[in-house]
Amino acid sequence: MNHETTSILLAGVGGQGILLASEICAKAAAFAGFDVKTNEVHGMAQRGGSVIGQLRYGKRVYSPLVSKGEATVLMSLERIEALRFADYLKPDGLAVVNSQIIVPVTVSSGGAVYPENAEEMLRKTFKRLIYLDANQIALELGNPKCANVVLLGALATALHNLSDAIWQQAIRECVKPQFVDLNLKAFQIGRNTDIC
Repeated sequence: MNHETTSILLAGVGGQGILLASEICAKAAAFAGFDVKTNEVHGMAQRGGSVIGQLRYGKRVYSPLVSKGEATVLMSLERIEALRFADYLKPDGLAVVNSQIIVPVTVSSGGAVYPENAEEMLRKTFKRLIYLDANQIALELGNPKCANVVLLGALATALHNLSDAIWQQAIRECVKPQFVDLNLKAFQIGRNTDIC
């Protein structure tokens, strides 16, 4: 077993499924025999506000809190949220970013401007980036709610100490039975996505 602690930061907007994604990650790490610490998802989840989840696992972990510059993976369900939390990622860490645009209240009320060049900013910010339209992939699978699991599949490419079998076990444990097969497909599609 690797003695290094793996840190994951999940970012997005309330209602995008960060809680489920965090739960699946935690179960996968626990099934692999690691000590896991995860915090409650923080943010204004019920108001469409910015939300983050933090998870750390390893031989022995004392806190779930991810320090700036420490995350092995930053997974973001909305592209601007990835930029908001970019400083948490290690220099050689992987950013997994959904191309979805959710205009925050500060923009719709005129207090801020949503950057038109967000994709360009992401490509300049992250040396290792998987940028995909997880919502479109989920829609093609028949359920737009599995976009978070598509992204989890891409995130899994950076976590070599968690096997496919363990991820599948975690998905089966966390997802309602009628949605297991759909989510397993979503995960595999994400896992087969290349870094761009």
